[in-house]
Amino acid sequence: MDIQSLHRWDLTPGEARHIQLEMAEMVTGGPLPQLKTVLGIDVSYQRSTGRFIAAGILLTIPEFKKILSLRHEGKTMFPYIPGLLSFREVPPLLPVLRRMPPPDAIIVDGQGIAHPRGLGLASHIGILTGIPTIGCAKSRLVGEHRDPGYRVGGYEPLTIRERLVGYVVRSKKGCRPIYISPGHLLDPEDALKGTMMCLEGYRLPEPTRLAHKLTRE
Repeated sequence: MDIQSLHRWDLTPGEARHIQLEMAEMVTGGPLPQLKTVLGIDVSYQRSTGRFIAAGILLTIPEFKKILSLRHEGKTMFPYIPGLLSFREVPPLLPVLRRMPPPDAIIVDGQGIAHPRGLGLASHIGILTGIPTIGCAKSRLVGEHRDPGYRVGGYEPLTIRERLVGYVVRSKKGCRPIYISPGHLLDPEDALKGTMMCLEGYRLPEPTRLAHKLTRE
């Protein structure tokens, strides 16, 4: 997979925020392509050592058959700062992304445009790769929404100042909802549709669930 080089990574938090504002202007919407392959990515950390494990798994859709899985390990270089997750997690993911064939879409364990500056982890990766990207987060960062109810598959709009930025989805009975927002090259409705196609009875979409499992093995 080809990755654009748009900025350096040895940044101060202030410089990172400035880059987010600039890159947020590059984010665009679009229709969901025909999904034959989806790449799920995730990063886990070892708190005691400060090391990370980044993983990606490429699956067929709708069978969820594994095509390729990759891991990369190293030491974290950027501190954890709310709202700047992509500057901590994209560098660990770059070696994985570069070795992956281009998928039809990427699902990221993180936010898309549902972000204070409009550029979450999924949006950052979408711009760098030029591939439709979906953010699927386990918690809300910004935005307002109503409760999606208890029915599996139920969802409600996620808005920021009345602007639609994603959806809140009850993906599994008895579990907290997940927060879906487009990263890049997708409209909110299409990000929701793509996520629904990747649910397989668990709280998380199958691509990110299996990617997270890889980071823990």
